[in-house]
Amino acid sequence: MISLWIAQASAAAETPRDGGEGWLVDPELVDPGYIQTMAGDTIQTAFPPPPPVPETPGWLMAIGRAIGRLFEFLAPAAQPLLWVAGIALVLLLLYLFVPAFATWVDDLRLRRKRGAADEEELVGQAEAGAARALLAEADALAAAGRFAEAAHLLLYRSVEDIEGRRPGLVKPAMTSRELAGASDLPAVAREAFSRIARAVEISLFGGRAIDAGAWEQCRAAYAEMTVPKNWARA
Repeated sequence: MISLWIAQASAAAETPRDGGEGWLVDPELVDPGYIQTMAGDTIQTAFPPPPPVPETPGWLMAIGRAIGRLFEFLAPAAQPLLWVAGIALVLLLLYLFVPAFATWVDDLRLRRKRGAADEEELVGQAEAGAARALLAEADALAAAGRFAEAAHLLLYRSVEDIEGRRPGLVKPAMTSRELAGASDLPAVAREAFSRIARAVEISLFGGRAIDAGAWEQCRAAYAEMTVPKNWARA
């Protein structure tokens, strides 16, 4: 049928009508074919509708709202943080690309490190001086044959040293045996304190007097406790 009306339309176009206007197609021939063609489903005459937009999951919307509230909360601090980051970046660039600035920073760091080392050395010297004074006093007692008193003096000073180096470790009414078993004490310092505490404990409760040999052991143990490196944790 379509080929028939196309042929008729072509023939009509070849036959001049109305004063030679043969290039016009006769509507009476075109319209039936157009209507028949458009009535079928073989020709697409419009774009298909767009697919439906999937709904955003509720959990994703909740995350988005939480992130938005977080940015709102951090907004007042954003500008100071940017200033800090900018200053840090400028200092880093100066350190990397300006030799004079890098030298000044390194010198400053070295001076501070030396200052800390000097302060630590002064503290160590003060502790060493106090330990020497205590040992001199204890040696005087031992020279007079008062070995038990000399050992007691070392024990008391050892407890003071532990309290100074490990604040909070010494508790009220804590026995020397309990303190000797404290796990927070470094191994060397704990062993040295244990020897002093054991000698004094035997003297007080075991009925055994501290003689010159026991005194020398206590003195050597206290000398170990005065060495700073023996207080370093393993």
